[in-house]
Amino acid sequence: MSAACDFIALHTGQKMPLIGLGTWKSERGQVKAAVKYALSVGYCHIDCAAAYSNEAEIGEAFQECLGPNKVIKRENLFVTSKLWNTKHHPEDVEPALRKTLGDLKLDYLDLYLMHWPHAFERGDNLFPKNPDNTMRYDYTDYKDTWKAMEKLVEKGLVKAIGLSNFNSRQIDDVLSVAVVKPAVLQVECHPYLAQNELIAHCQKRGLVVTAYSPLGSPDRMWKHPDEPVLLEEPGIKKLAEKYSKSPAQIILRWQVQRQVVAIPKSVTPARIQQNLQVFDFSLTEEEMGHIGSLNKNWRYIVPMITVN
Repeated sequence: MSAACDFIALHTGQKMPLIGLGTWKSERGQVKAAVKYALSVGYCHIDCAAAYSNEAEIGEAFQECLGPNKVIKRENLFVTSKLWNTKHHPEDVEPALRKTLGDLKLDYLDLYLMHWPHAFERGDNLFPKNPDNTMRYDYTDYKDTWKAMEKLVEKGLVKAIGLSNFNSRQIDDVLSVAVVKPAVLQVECHPYLAQNELIAHCQKRGLVVTAYSPLGSPDRMWKHPDEPVLLEEPGIKKLAEKYSKSPAQIILRWQVQRQVVAIPKSVTPARIQQNLQVFDFSLTEEEMGHIGSLNKNWRYIVPMITVN
């Protein structure tokens, strides 16, 4: 990834690549090969999370590809991971990060996000439930969790910290106590959920936005038969023909052109490579506007829980 437009600067001064490989729903047994392939074709941003239960396998890929005598130097790779909901208690934050670092076989992360604003009951069960199948919560305030995350920056274990799945009010709540300001907000974002107001809110406050499920998460198991299929959207297909690109490439180009980082997930080599090839063309202002106007406030990833 050579051109300067392939990156966006964080308030920390770090350069965050505008396209990264997402690893949510990448099965164990597939994710190592996907990460190795992505690194071999020029990716330098990998998005991980403890809750995806595949960080140890990603760590094997890093061990094989990263290092002083290897193809990729650690400082040329941007790695994100996320603190899970069961680890919000301030005492659990550093041990949770150290577990992630151990699994990924890294000394530090470039970015560590609070995965959701709400806390679940402490422990090692990712989804602790009551007998009636409702979630068991822990009432740790996310601002207290944030203060514990700030200490990770002081210790040099992470270079930047940020938020995921927070709304604009919650972001401002964190900013009101933050000594180390959040650098990134990661949320579901695609043409059917354009997030224009939230992105403007973040950009005004110096946060970069990362879009997860940027292609509408077509591989989910729980798809509704009547839901709109983003990759079949006629206007996007028309632009794909015009530019000799795939619909996915048009959507990813729209995101990076509006300075939003995108982390498409794939384990298919051809798609992994294709998703990176969005820096050799530009959409016109009118085309950008058309894609932005497709917004339906449609969430493919509906949270099971909400928090004020």
